[in-house]
Amino acid sequence: MNARPSALALLAAALVALSLPAQAADVAAAEALAKKSNCMKCHSVAAKKEGPSFKETAAKYKGKGDAEQKLVVHLTTSPKVKVDGKDEEHDNLKTKNEADVKNVVQWILSQ
Repeated sequence: MNARPSALALLAAALVALSLPAQAADVAAAEALAKKSNCMKCHSVAAKKEGPSFKETAAKYKGKGDAEQKLVVHLTTSPKVKVDGKDEEHDNLKTKNEADVKNVVQWILSQ
């Protein structure tokens, strides 16, 4: 038997690696920070509430190279958002840790 991996096996491994996000989100930590930051008051994973669902947000940004950066800015700068036709300030995530913010963003985009 040949000890070297076949080209097909290498190709399959490469395709699997490329199909995964660059860094998988720590789901439990992301959910905990979203709850702590009161995100779930206006958002949910699948259903629209006052704000869009995370699935809707992920679909909006799918395939866009600047998706992560746009969400990081949105979750850290208290932008104005429309709620029932009125401008309201969107709350920031309750952390200053960049890795934690990025983890939440990756979790949202993975929905």
